[in-house]
Amino acid sequence: MDHQVRQPAADVREQVVAAADALFYERGIQAVGMDAVRAAAGVSLKRIYALFGSKDDLIVAVLRHRSAMWDDGLASAVRPTMTARERLLAIFDFLDEWFRSPDFRGCAFINAYGELSSGSPAVKDAVRAHKQAFGEYVARLVTEIGAPPELAPQIALLAEGAQTTAAIAGTPESAHQARAAAQALLDTASATPR
Repeated sequence: MDHQVRQPAADVREQVVAAADALFYERGIQAVGMDAVRAAAGVSLKRIYALFGSKDDLIVAVLRHRSAMWDDGLASAVRPTMTARERLLAIFDFLDEWFRSPDFRGCAFINAYGELSSGSPAVKDAVRAHKQAFGEYVARLVTEIGAPPELAPQIALLAEGAQTTAAIAGTPESAHQARAAAQALLDTASATPR
């Protein structure tokens, strides 16, 4: 008698999110149907919908997964042994490495927002939460340096612009340019008496 072992829901959930993430990032969210996710994950549609409820719920889970991957990537690039200034500039080194990866297709959050924001408040909220968390992270680093707080959104904007430019241009150069601009902002701020 052949008995199939049922995987724990958390494992299946991770399997579906990983499959959907790869498909959405490579092809675009709207171009990927749930049948493609089912086939890639090796999980029935019934189980997928039992775990996620809707495609929007799956998309939000994928964005949360991407956010955790982003945080992990930053944590590995922005090491505690660096000075505060080095940690802030390491963000752009992290971007450069990411932009050079062969599967780079731009920022998954910007892509999702562009595809779905008008029709999905949940996706819009997930994208905004990720971007806000990144802005707060940059603000903490700016504070640690002792630079004026108004530099934080300017530096975050450089990182965001570098992502879009790298995706469109197909070159990692925007990471270097954004790093140089961030360095110039920091140099100007440190040279300006307060």
